[in-house]
Amino acid sequence: MESSPLLVVALAMVAAAAVTAKECTNVPTQLSSHTVRARLQGTPGAEEWRLRELFHDHVNPTEESTWMDLLPLAASASASAGAAPGEEFDWAMLYRALKGGAVGSSAAEQQRPSVLEEVSLHDVRLDPGDEVYGRAQQTNLEYLLLLDVDRLVWSFRRQAGLPAPGAPYGGWEGADVELRGHFVGHYMSAAAKMWASTHNGTLAGKMSAVVDALHACQQAPANGGAGYLSAFPAEFFDRFEAIKPVWAPYYTIHKIMQGLLDQYTVAGNGKALEMVVAMAGYFGDRVKSVIQRHTIERHWRSLNEETGGMNDVLYQLYAITNDQRHLVLAHLFDKPCFLGLLAVQADSLSDFHANTHIPVVVGGQMRYEVTGDPLYKDIATFFLDVVNSSHSYATGGTSVSEFWYNPKRLAETLTTENEESCTTYNMLKVSRHLFRWTKEIAYIDYYERALINGVLSIQRGRDPGVMIYMLPQGPGKSKAVSYHGWGTQYDSFWCCYGTGIESFSKLGDSIYFEEKGSKPALYVVQYIPSTFSWKSTGLTVSLQVKTLSSTNQNLQVSFSVSAKTNRQYAIVNVRIPSWTSADGARATLNDKDLQFASPGTFLSVTKQWNSGDQLTLQLPINLRTEAIKDDRPEYASLQAVLFGPFLLAGLTTGDWDVKAGAAISDWVTPVPSSYNSQLVTLTQESGGSTFVLSTANATSLTMQPRPVGGGTDAAVHATFRLVSQGSSSTTTTRRRHSTNRTTTTESTAAMIEPFGLPGMAITNSLTVSSEKGSGSLFNFVPGLDGEPGSVSLELGTRPGCFLATAGPMVQVDCRSGGEAGFLKAASFKRAEPLRRYHPISFAAKGARRGFLLEPLFTLRDEFYTVYFNLRA
Repeated sequence: MESSPLLVVALAMVAAAAVTAKECTNVPTQLSSHTVRARLQGTPGAEEWRLRELFHDHVNPTEESTWMDLLPLAASASASAGAAPGEEFDWAMLYRALKGGAVGSSAAEQQRPSVLEEVSLHDVRLDPGDEVYGRAQQTNLEYLLLLDVDRLVWSFRRQAGLPAPGAPYGGWEGADVELRGHFVGHYMSAAAKMWASTHNGTLAGKMSAVVDALHACQQAPANGGAGYLSAFPAEFFDRFEAIKPVWAPYYTIHKIMQGLLDQYTVAGNGKALEMVVAMAGYFGDRVKSVIQRHTIERHWRSLNEETGGMNDVLYQLYAITNDQRHLVLAHLFDKPCFLGLLAVQADSLSDFHANTHIPVVVGGQMRYEVTGDPLYKDIATFFLDVVNSSHSYATGGTSVSEFWYNPKRLAETLTTENEESCTTYNMLKVSRHLFRWTKEIAYIDYYERALINGVLSIQRGRDPGVMIYMLPQGPGKSKAVSYHGWGTQYDSFWCCYGTGIESFSKLGDSIYFEEKGSKPALYVVQYIPSTFSWKSTGLTVSLQVKTLSSTNQNLQVSFSVSAKTNRQYAIVNVRIPSWTSADGARATLNDKDLQFASPGTFLSVTKQWNSGDQLTLQLPINLRTEAIKDDRPEYASLQAVLFGPFLLAGLTTGDWDVKAGAAISDWVTPVPSSYNSQLVTLTQESGGSTFVLSTANATSLTMQPRPVGGGTDAAVHATFRLVSQGSSSTTTTRRRHSTNRTTTTESTAAMIEPFGLPGMAITNSLTVSSEKGSGSLFNFVPGLDGEPGSVSLELGTRPGCFLATAGPMVQVDCRSGGEAGFLKAASFKRAEPLRRYHPISFAAKGARRGFLLEPLFTLRDEFYTVYFNLRA
């Protein structure tokens, strides 16, 4: 088999590097964790900082050595160019040395790739009535509007020596936190994209005010007019260049530059572009100085500190300015020691800090787009393939405690500290680029999975500014109970808050892609209710999705077209996802059947479109299990349950054992929406407080204070489904009040099923059991206390005995008298249920108990598992 020329080149690069191995990591490894660094900010002299020079992980012979041998630059490079020592640094010479070709040849020597074009967020509008994406966008908009401009830029002003009214925010934006300023960059990116998505006037004013304030800081005398802009002093870069401890200053600079660039490209702020160009000039001079004073090797070594997506933003800038200095500076942030490993298709990801290196790959992708160098396309392709095959969870996410673990060994990583949210944000960029280049469905299927289960999962319902850092994957874990837990609006500002506000500001950016030319084509790749104004054709496409339920297992999608003038020629390509099946699938155009495309391909419709045209799809959506990425036989039983792209989480505090049948339908069944009408919460008043009947440890009953709102285990435990066995036409006798007079009432017999334990019932012994029968029946009768609307629960096997409370205890009481205390203790109010079934809900049969399965993204504080131990 003939070797690929690119592979030969890459192997040659590694062979040349073998003489001297290079250090390629963040050192020490644990200090590349943002979590660890944040913890150490209060104790900068801690021993961990001093370990920096002692840890040397990932010492590899890599591509960088071929580049190293071309320079040191200080004297020899000038001499090689025929220049006198001390002559002005020559960017063109450096570029020629890096590429081994003629100056300025990069864009010309490789033809830029033909790719699908992004559509403008200004032309996409999410359906505001949509309960998933529309709601998530609105929640994020509310948070962006809550944030105060003066507080956001406070540290920038203080650094620039300008008056700083108010006070800074807390968390990672605190005045003494070395990463301060990063969130402001994210805010500018998020605000630009949210404004494009909504045209909210208040947000437009806020983001313009931020840019104006930062411009004043950049121009302040303290910054010397040299282009420097940051919330921290330039001394941080002195430490960076000296390979001394500092918390990722270029990481923050990337966020600021990207935010300003987005303010220009998305929001049209020309001042922002001038600011980015000035920043590139300043930091270009710093890198140049390092190479002149030391060697280029010293610069590469400094990249073992996290630099975010510096290469990415600089390639974007070069695409705008065509300034070769920006292209060379982008190359100098490519971290070739890491990309070189991927170039030779080596899975050496374990122990690398994930979110340090995914942005480097994204930058490599931008290098491919602006230069056409196919090596960087191959690098990204291999990278995503290896992450998906060996390092990703069922959510589509990756990383444990911010790092990659050993390939196909994920079973032992399940914990609270899985899937750093930032990594999902950046992996979506990788897959999105690859789809635009190749039109391969697999990449956009991945995007859908990671968006639904990874991104949508990090918001806490409708609470603006409450998000998570990690997405727990272990059995019996909760988003609320981890090292970070839920963040707060004004005192968190973790890295994942920055990527979070960006993610929810650009939910419309990957629904539609365009292919321009004589035959304009639209690619519709996500089923997100929205409207797209396709300006190049004069068409408007409205996408609607019927609410999906577990009992109606077909995704119903419709596209309505309106045209400025009829008979507009265009091609519409709609993704047919890999998770659907041809059996039962249907596509119609204006109520006429079309030949359906195979799953994993596009349904293509070419016609002259008219107003009123309607394309509809019926996509079967089925349950399936998926094994954890672990190739050891003893872990083959660990499986996740998915419903199409939706990862289903089972409500549990730890139990994850199920007895699986031959077919998934043997042990997982839909929960009908009608069950919501059978839900109830039973309450009692005591001492001015409300208490609710609850399950305890999935085995018994207790009384607990009424929880506030849903989304908690307390709400789950205090909700029951009453499975009626019919009303009895016979009468039963009750002793009422303080007399011995018996009254005749009609009763309703019912089983009491705990909400989170489907298929189980409360027994007359007040335990929870899967054994059902007469011992699990209760007669619901008018309350013994005589209060309107109250009920009492008589044991089906013991007439005259009732479920009653004694403080937090729940017991059986068979008193025959009419004591007021007993009558009150045995009476409950039927209240609205604290929890309801999601439309996509299933019941699973466990080895010892039942599990309620719901989409992971819908959960808030509940405890859950995303993997089950399937036992034969």
